[in-house]
Amino acid sequence: MAAPIIQIQGLWTKFGPVVVHEDLNLEVQPGDIVSLVGGSGSGKTTLLRQMLGLEHPARGCVRVLGEDINGCGSVRRQQLRNRWGMLFQHGALFSALTALDNVAQPMRELRGLPEDLIRDAALLKLAMVGLTPKDALKMPADLSGGMVKRVALARALALEPELLFLDEPTAGLDPDLSESFVSLIRGLHQQMRLTVVMVTHDLDTLFALSSKIAVLAEKRVIAMGTPEEVIALPHPFIQQFFLGERGQRALEVLREKH
Repeated sequence: MAAPIIQIQGLWTKFGPVVVHEDLNLEVQPGDIVSLVGGSGSGKTTLLRQMLGLEHPARGCVRVLGEDINGCGSVRRQQLRNRWGMLFQHGALFSALTALDNVAQPMRELRGLPEDLIRDAALLKLAMVGLTPKDALKMPADLSGGMVKRVALARALALEPELLFLDEPTAGLDPDLSESFVSLIRGLHQQMRLTVVMVTHDLDTLFALSSKIAVLAEKRVIAMGTPEEVIALPHPFIQQFFLGERGQRALEVLREKH
């Protein structure tokens, strides 16, 4: 079996006296789309930030792409960051830059690449997410919510990453836009052979994309497996989260598509 892309062992996360994660363990295998789910305050986004090296654990080890993210120096950490992409919940585009320049930004930060190559590569990434050269010249304020997400996704993919992090990728999108964005992510996952870690509370997105689900409750991962395996577990939070009215509707849609 291939080595995990992400391996978290014995993680404790504290903010003052508040313990968010207590002896949490998690592994993400190459090629998987792993969704992190849990109730409010369960530490989903905090766990994502631990994987990105933006939070430091009180105890435990977070290994990403084979490296202890908190044990390597700043130069090595930046090299690792160039091997993953991050799609923030609201896009987090630079408001003073065009769509093209937002996508080009990570390439320019590498330095040494010719400007015409950067421009062509940025246009290619925008085309991969369904945007045109005309869209490339627009400012973020002139983009619809769905287009902002697509530009942000193109930027996350700018450096041809092996690993993609998604924070609530379909939040704020209407059902049709949400479905097309899910289809886009699914296609790019296959095309670019990505490993994906996603935080989402949207059950339609969850069932449509996830190969594995990690359930956060009681300050740790209480379940990890395929959607079918996780739903079958008798834990009260799992039953409430997945088998309520919304969950049943999302499951029905999933079954119809299969």
